[in-house]
Amino acid sequence: MRLAAILLMVGIGIGIGVSIWMSREGTPVLHPDDPRNTTGERGIVLLVADWCGYCRKLQSDFEHGNVRYRTLDVETDEGKRAMNALGMQEVPVTVIGQDVIQGYDPAKLGSKLASLGYDLY
Repeated sequence: MRLAAILLMVGIGIGIGVSIWMSREGTPVLHPDDPRNTTGERGIVLLVADWCGYCRKLQSDFEHGNVRYRTLDVETDEGKRAMNALGMQEVPVTVIGQDVIQGYDPAKLGSKLASLGYDLY
């Protein structure tokens, strides 16, 4: 009987803890190397490689559209850490605010950039 009461109390405690954890508000904690730590709501970071044709196309599009952005080369230590923090393996990766766009996707990029006042695609 005593064991059943202890197990019941432990179960209730675990249930309350899980409930509190699942209902907490706020943004998830990002890895320190995640570029979203520096973008805020309006910043843009491109993760690129010199050998990537789509990366060059994306950078050219951004230059022609006067888009303000920061570039991280995935061949550098900082770029590799950022890719790992995002869980990405292929370039280009575009971080717009807190959104991450994998690949060269003009529809998604255009939508996100339009919300920042850029008319690119």
